[in-house]
Amino acid sequence: MSIESPMANKNPKIYTVSELNGLAQKFLEENFLNVWLEGEISNFRGIASSGHCYFSLKDEKSQIELVAFKSVMNSLKFRLEDGLKVLVQGRISLYTQRGRFQMIANLLEPKGTGALALAFEQLKKKLEDEGLFDLTRKKAIPSLPQKIGIVTSPTGAALRDILTIINRRFANVEILIYPVKVQGVGAKEEIEEAIRALNENHKELDVLLVGRGGGSIEDLWAFNEECVARAIAGSKIPIISCVGHEIDFTIADFVADLRAPTPSAAAELVVKNKIELQNQLINLHARLKQNILSCLEFAFEQIKGLAKTSFFVRPQILFENRLQNLDDLFAKVTGRLSQSMIHLENRLQIEKSKLFLLSPSLKLEEKMNLISYEVQNLENAVQKKIEHLKESLQNLAGKLEALSPLAVLSRGYAIAYSQTNNKIIKSSYQVAVKESIRIQLHQGEIKATVEKTN
Repeated sequence: MSIESPMANKNPKIYTVSELNGLAQKFLEENFLNVWLEGEISNFRGIASSGHCYFSLKDEKSQIELVAFKSVMNSLKFRLEDGLKVLVQGRISLYTQRGRFQMIANLLEPKGTGALALAFEQLKKKLEDEGLFDLTRKKAIPSLPQKIGIVTSPTGAALRDILTIINRRFANVEILIYPVKVQGVGAKEEIEEAIRALNENHKELDVLLVGRGGGSIEDLWAFNEECVARAIAGSKIPIISCVGHEIDFTIADFVADLRAPTPSAAAELVVKNKIELQNQLINLHARLKQNILSCLEFAFEQIKGLAKTSFFVRPQILFENRLQNLDDLFAKVTGRLSQSMIHLENRLQIEKSKLFLLSPSLKLEEKMNLISYEVQNLENAVQKKIEHLKESLQNLAGKLEALSPLAVLSRGYAIAYSQTNNKIIKSSYQVAVKESIRIQLHQGEIKATVEKTN
């Protein structure tokens, strides 16, 4: 095989690299202007500072470079990542400066699920992993808020429903309305700014209602935006989300301190019914009164039970026990004193022996005086202790005597008992004429018959 030089032909066509790449680019863009491509994202490097995005799209055998410019990325709802299977619509081209075969995307959609549904799940997982859905960070909703802030559209039915229900249930609540767009371009920014402004300038608000009426997923999308979710999470004022209908769930619902299925339900949750509160107060008053009566009845029964104990029937029992304790104590003190005296006598004998051996008469006299002094102090201390105990016992005996029913009887009073049931007679209505009664005196008792009652 021989290779001929281009110069062998008289008029050969010689292309520059730029010309060849330009022809290839023109051919590709004219013949592959609107192509749909399916594949898996690979080599995703994030979004460049210019806003453009460069990555590869591959299948089991091949791959192609792909470019998504800033305008396409700004309209993208979901997040691109390696391994995500997508459908791409665009044109095939050649990047002439590097001779690189590539596809320029006009539209990207996730394969198998909608873009909005995928974006919802991606953001939900991201915020959940950060802990923004944790119950521990949610703030309690005040039971009786005095000032309520409402972030919603000023012209929507949701605001009318909220105001109507609050006015019906508790008309004294103060309401601050912060009007915002709830769908379309600029809605998410207005909602975010409203939440931050109310937290900075109206810290007196007790709770915020953030939401709107029902609609399609596109209509409700402002409440699925990350900036709105983070504004709700950062709010110092408790927030109740109330977006759409009961079946509608948004990211705002998961981040908020409480989710209400509808704006109307939010109004009912945040404001208690005045009549219901009044009924609750009446019920609480009745329960409190009943509890007080029960406590009094219980205390009265306890007093009646104590009146029947041996201490009140025979108070001298306690007095007798004290006397016995005093005798025991006196015996112990006497025993210890005897032991001390024996010990001192032994010491005295020892000292005498020592003095006798040494024969210092002066020292012997001093020792004798010292020992006598110690003995006298000990005797005085023991005597004072005994007198103190006797005085305490006499005081206790006096108090017991004052409490004794017998002391009352000794002053000339008497107690009348019914012969029928042996109960104390406190009123003339408790006995009948000719009924037998028993009268307890200080000394002895009298049996009598009722002649007349007044």
